[in-house]
Amino acid sequence: MAASQASIEDIRTHFGEAVDDDDAAECVKLCKMYNRSAADLFYTWEAMNLGFGLQQRVNILNKASLDGLREYLKRKTEEGRKKVDEKRAQMGPLLRKGLMKSGGGTFAASFAMPGRVKTEQASSSFVGNPFGGSDKDKKRVAVNTRSNVTFTLDESSSSSRKYRYMYEKVSERSEVLDDRIEELAQLVKEHYDIPEFGDPSATTEEDIIVVGRVTLDYDSSSSGPVKLNEASLALETSRAMGSGVRVPFKFDASAKIRGGRLGAGGIGLFPGAIVALRGKNGGGGWFMVSEVLSLPVPNARVKADEDAAKTAFSVCIACGPFTTDSDLKFRPWQALIAKLKDETPDIVVLVGPFIDATHPLIKQGEVDTSPEQMFKDVIINPLQDYMDSKESSLVILVPSVKDVVSDHAVFPQAALDAQLFNDPRIRCVPNPSRFKLNDVTFAVSSVDVLFHLRKEEFFKRALPVTTDVDMTLDAPHAADPMANLCRHLLEQRSYYPIFPAPQEMAHEVNLDITHSELLNICARSASDAPEVLISPSRLKQFSKHVDGTTFVNPSFLTKGTYAMLRYDAETAIQVEIPKLA
Repeated sequence: MAASQASIEDIRTHFGEAVDDDDAAECVKLCKMYNRSAADLFYTWEAMNLGFGLQQRVNILNKASLDGLREYLKRKTEEGRKKVDEKRAQMGPLLRKGLMKSGGGTFAASFAMPGRVKTEQASSSFVGNPFGGSDKDKKRVAVNTRSNVTFTLDESSSSSRKYRYMYEKVSERSEVLDDRIEELAQLVKEHYDIPEFGDPSATTEEDIIVVGRVTLDYDSSSSGPVKLNEASLALETSRAMGSGVRVPFKFDASAKIRGGRLGAGGIGLFPGAIVALRGKNGGGGWFMVSEVLSLPVPNARVKADEDAAKTAFSVCIACGPFTTDSDLKFRPWQALIAKLKDETPDIVVLVGPFIDATHPLIKQGEVDTSPEQMFKDVIINPLQDYMDSKESSLVILVPSVKDVVSDHAVFPQAALDAQLFNDPRIRCVPNPSRFKLNDVTFAVSSVDVLFHLRKEEFFKRALPVTTDVDMTLDAPHAADPMANLCRHLLEQRSYYPIFPAPQEMAHEVNLDITHSELLNICARSASDAPEVLISPSRLKQFSKHVDGTTFVNPSFLTKGTYAMLRYDAETAIQVEIPKLA
């Protein structure tokens, strides 16, 4: 088919089935006007998008984006003509001389404009490709999803993650860090009915209550990386509550914990944790702590009575990497696909990395195809084959900062580009994100925050204030180290409460402080805790119910484990963590 004979069907093949008739017809006109095929027009549209900033990019072809495309084509055509005219002006004398010598024959033919060259698609085979190559790129007709599960995502939260990173200012970072202290200070003030907070750097005779961020007192520690310990504790205040100064603090021998759990035996501290402390600065250069006020956890969500038959659903949760470091054959992923066909869950939640940038073979360049093509061949195509066999399935993809196919390599992270596969049955969500399945709230993040907390946590042993112990909140799990790590996320209301990120593991996070308000577990539209929080970790797989939230750590698929979650109104949430083999 000639380039100028593009049809509406060709346009929809490349731009998606959602393009309406008027927009598709306008695209056909542009193809005829500029002598382009539908594929060429689509590539031009993508090139135009890449020239925009992340905030300006458009993923949907509509009237506004068509106007922009028309202007883009016009401008590029004029630029091309201008270059040709300049070239002719430069080569004019030489060209006329050559034509005179050759009589306008051979020489003229050698300078003729070449016709459009048909380009063949590069082979998609690569080291150990288990799913084949280009035969998978044929047009696939999506099956209408007839699921009994309703998926709801906060779209405003999703779009706000498409920000430009590496443009941080020191002033913006400090404002965000201050805002976080003051936000949690307000929660403490309301929870404990505190009239006002004090300044830990001010010398006082009476006890005061202060709120600040735990940090390392570098003056009292040796040079080099040092883990938080009792001798290196410091409290950083906000500019409003303490002029932003850092004050070393120590625990009194009889220090106690208010609002703790019976049997906890103490409190965990780590760099970046927001804490509320009672005590005084007697002028010795440090703040002496007599009592720690535990932060209140978000309220558990209260739901109305539900019809078990209408709300029941099952979810399979699997987390990358999806292939071992020794090869790119994706054997664990193949095994999971086989399990999915046997168990047929209603929803599949897949957490990246999908194509891991840290994989040895990828780092060494031992592949001969693009990351996007590899992603289609080994992840998307088998997934679509599975969904074709089960019409009611819905897949949710969560990216990782280590994903090669993501163009947003910081945390918080934007969702993967849906144009990679263009399938309405596959939903891309940001990292982290919060969404609903029916009326059950889920939260998910691909960063291994539990392992980082375990490495950075300093546990201070202390007794609770016996007259004020809250014995109703998961007292049986109070002494469980994993449950306490999970509780940090709820108390701090953050998917990643550590600051700064551990130096040796900072590349696993790529934390963007300026946008850390997007790490708030309690979404802007809801102040309640999520009912399920998915947090994959290299720590041993587990499922725990902590303060009204079910935490699920399926571990990594390369370790041979994944999670199956089942929900109905009668038995609520049940989680199993089976093995692939």
